[in-house]
Amino acid sequence: MKFKQTMVSLSVAGALLVMSGSAAASGFALIEQSASGMGNAFAGGAAIADDASTVFFNPAGMSRLSGKQIAITAHAITPSAKYTSAAGVPSGGDAGGTAIVPNGYFVMEVNPALRFGLGVNAPFGLQTEYDANWVGKQQAIKSKLETVNVNPSLSYQVNDKLSIGGGLDYQHIKGELSQDQGGAIGVAVINGSDSTWGYNLGALYQVDSTTRIGVAYRSTMSYTLSGSVATSLPFANGPVSLNIKLPDSLSISGFHQYSDKWDVMADVTFTGWSSFKQVKIVDGKGVTISNTPENWKDTVRVAVGATYHYNQHWLARAGLAYDQAPVSDEFRTARIPDNSRTWLSFGGQYKPSVTSAIDVGYSHLFLRDSSINSPTPAPALVGTYKNAVDILSVQYTYSF
Repeated sequence: MKFKQTMVSLSVAGALLVMSGSAAASGFALIEQSASGMGNAFAGGAAIADDASTVFFNPAGMSRLSGKQIAITAHAITPSAKYTSAAGVPSGGDAGGTAIVPNGYFVMEVNPALRFGLGVNAPFGLQTEYDANWVGKQQAIKSKLETVNVNPSLSYQVNDKLSIGGGLDYQHIKGELSQDQGGAIGVAVINGSDSTWGYNLGALYQVDSTTRIGVAYRSTMSYTLSGSVATSLPFANGPVSLNIKLPDSLSISGFHQYSDKWDVMADVTFTGWSSFKQVKIVDGKGVTISNTPENWKDTVRVAVGATYHYNQHWLARAGLAYDQAPVSDEFRTARIPDNSRTWLSFGGQYKPSVTSAIDVGYSHLFLRDSSINSPTPAPALVGTYKNAVDILSVQYTYSF
């Protein structure tokens, strides 16, 4: 029925396009994969390879690790997203909220040239939730995205200078969306999930005893998310599905030991968000009921960082990064109030023994104000978002 199709199209169009205004990296990616990297704003991530989190950033870096090592990390990500209308009236409260994102990594030496690694992490996701009665409740109330990625990897040391690596990624995605449809329908809630496979590749080249260069690639992840819509009217409920392609990325990193005390690092990461062109929704019979253009664009993230070694037990880190947003002003919505951001990061490490290390990292992300002019569904949202993100990360690493 047309009534049902309209309700479903409004509810599902953003089902997986959630939390992007609050995710720490641009779009709805999560670059938070280690506390050691957090302190440097993840500069040089594909070249540093100091601990087991290199499974994510560049699997070739496992060749730098000996024996066995485990790294466990937790990140407290606190985004803020506050909407103010063009008339200067704030509404919706703070759509952000603290989320805890964990990561875990394990690396073992198989033989002098071969390493095996395993990573469990969340490459995409976060959550936003507006006040239930805010002015844009018919566009968005709650939006939630969760991913779990399992990443077995291998690295091989070709010679004294070159290492290569690669891995498989099995990733599960789950999304939830709610918005107020008004009238007898009330709040509509959609849930959906899917799983898929991808891969990651990397190479690490030791230029000399103080300098190395890393290159790492992570593949796209293509999903067919299947789910259902639930409302207070049973005849308005039913199955729906949505195809979505999450982006690939390419990182090029450099690391240089400037002196016995100082290390410097930098990198550039390209993310292929242009693969995300539309949101096409079909019903249980395969009939297209909505096709929403997104027209995201590819992004570039650049970062620089430095590490100071006080002694064998203590070191300090700092970093600065600029991260482009894939969303243009023309296509920004209440579900995607994203904008470009600047990272300012600090951190440190304490090594109580030769086998263990504790890392702490903190970043504040300065986001540009995001203008919005979203006419549908009514009432229109015309105003500005003020966004910011704070991240605190803690990591424990043990070698044995």
